[in-house]
Amino acid sequence: MSQALNPAQQVIKIVNEELIGILGGETRRLRFAKQAPTVIMLAGLQGAGKTTLAGKLGLWLKGQGHSPLLVACDLQRPNAVNQLAVVAERAGVAVFAPQPGNGVGDPVQVAKESIDYAKSKVHDVVIVDTAGRLGIDQEMMRQAADIRDAVGPDEVLFVVDAMIGQDAVNTAEAFRDGVGFDGVVLSKLDGDARGGAALSIAHVTGKQIMFASNGEKLDEFDAFHPDRMASRILGMGDMLSLIEKAEQTFSQAEAEKMAAKLAKGPKEFTLDDFLAQMEQVRKMGSISKLLGMLPGMGQIKDQINNIDERDVDRTAAIIKSMTPGERTDPTIINGSRRARIARGSGVDVSAVKNLVERFFEARKMMSRMAQGGGMPGMPGIPGMGGGPGRQKKKQKQAKGKQRSGNPMKRKAEEQAAQARRQQADQGSPFGLPAGGQGAQDFELPEEFRKFMG
Repeated sequence: MSQALNPAQQVIKIVNEELIGILGGETRRLRFAKQAPTVIMLAGLQGAGKTTLAGKLGLWLKGQGHSPLLVACDLQRPNAVNQLAVVAERAGVAVFAPQPGNGVGDPVQVAKESIDYAKSKVHDVVIVDTAGRLGIDQEMMRQAADIRDAVGPDEVLFVVDAMIGQDAVNTAEAFRDGVGFDGVVLSKLDGDARGGAALSIAHVTGKQIMFASNGEKLDEFDAFHPDRMASRILGMGDMLSLIEKAEQTFSQAEAEKMAAKLAKGPKEFTLDDFLAQMEQVRKMGSISKLLGMLPGMGQIKDQINNIDERDVDRTAAIIKSMTPGERTDPTIINGSRRARIARGSGVDVSAVKNLVERFFEARKMMSRMAQGGGMPGMPGIPGMGGGPGRQKKKQKQAKGKQRSGNPMKRKAEEQAAQARRQQADQGSPFGLPAGGQGAQDFELPEEFRKFMG
């Protein structure tokens, strides 16, 4: 057993490694055809989210530098063709829908014609949206198999609702035996779904999960990473996905400019800057989802779920109701100004006062972090306040406890210190104290509580 980890942490490490292995080990990438177009066929039950997912996959591929074409081969479900056209328009990708649908048209013929159309319009990826059913039947399987034989897809992706639970295994096995598929796409992986279906499908079918959809918006979709999902299942957060979201949203030049401004002093950071940063964070997605990606936040899940996303909009309305001078120097906001701002933003005067106070706290905290002081209230984390650097400084200033010259007394002191260390090692692997104190006693630092209101 590793000497660096206590027994509880060692168990977590072993379980994490096994979960990663079951989920496929490494991220499975799409196989692209040597000669365009690459054909991707989506299959699954009705209601699994295939049509919406076709748009998400198209937008994701567009972001990767491809030119995708969505093909409407679901001609049975009412308005399925119109839905795909709307989704394609929102995603900014092309759609091929020569038949009106609603029971009219031959989906196999549409699939064949789409390949020639893609070549003529220079689309390098074709995404075929097939029909689903409310249950597994032979007609659905035969139609999906006929489309597969007609277009010879490079990838057949089985779309499954992550919230369907263990019944997803039966559905996946039926599709594997009836149509065959190369990879799995999980839809609706947000909410309370934690990946039980992902574990079951990957283990039973032997097919790796390739993509995951974790929200209703078209951009809430990404490649599936086994190590990150394992971390999520164990409640350890997903820092890599959070960092990637930040890199996609924030401009490096703007980030450096803001850091330089904060380093000069707290007064350089204005409410305009605060609003700009808040809007950038909002672009990354739901605040509760972002906080859920942080390690250990699963222990305060109820508090995170209770965060009102509309608070960001209210805050923006208050700031936009201020004059340029008030945003630059909030100290000039007196009682009459607060009343005017409250009327303009449709909130109580107390909300304006609370915002200004939270802004001053946030400005102080951000300035301290930019100057290398760390974040207050987070002891023991390097660079976050109270880290090793500060501890060493304190140790130099204070006189250390002297060891007793009495051998018997010195031995008793050493035994007491060892007992304290063993007691600390028996705590939670995530840093929570052992015994009666647990997740219910966990509280965010005071600065964060003020900032979140």
